[in-house]
Amino acid sequence: MTIKDTPEEWEIRATRTPFTGAKTSVRTDDVVMPDGSVATRDYQVHPGSVAVLALDSEDRVLVIRQYRHPVRQRLWEIPAGLLDVPGENPLHAARRELYEEAHVKAEDWRVLTDLYTTPGGCDEAVRIFLARELSEAEGERFAAEHEETDMELARVPVADLVRDVLAGELHNNCLVVGVLALVAARQGDGLDALRPAEAPWPARPFES
Repeated sequence: MTIKDTPEEWEIRATRTPFTGAKTSVRTDDVVMPDGSVATRDYQVHPGSVAVLALDSEDRVLVIRQYRHPVRQRLWEIPAGLLDVPGENPLHAARRELYEEAHVKAEDWRVLTDLYTTPGGCDEAVRIFLARELSEAEGERFAAEHEETDMELARVPVADLVRDVLAGELHNNCLVVGVLALVAARQGDGLDALRPAEAPWPARPFES
């Protein structure tokens, strides 16, 4: 049996946007259920994101420690950021985030995996890239602001991250999914068999 997510859209009787913020908004839809009843569903409308699992020649992952106010924790994460421009090529956004957050560039890029972060309450789609052949970026460092002014950077062995994920010590979704996907890819067809960096992404269509 083939297991695959498929597109589907149920009838919406009414929709409204009770809140609009700087980057996201909240939408309320009245959705027709299979039995004909109508249920109200509230969810966050999100532009989408990219994340980068940057793997160096010593099998270490570049990670960032950053304060996240909604959960009141300082989390270890992989570089990530919003798709600020509608239709933006996610690879371009990923290169930008790796440069801005870590001042690093990569020569080899692959799609590691795609996911919806919280599909029951938010339409955010994330593409996680695998970046290899790392080197320090040239030029001026990006001027950090807000939470980013207090970020820490580290390079941690893959095995250590896997251990800490399974021990419940690391919680950022892109870090958790990215590291475990990396291990799964290695145990499967190998990293070179991953999708190309500009593989189609139906959740957030883009132009090359």
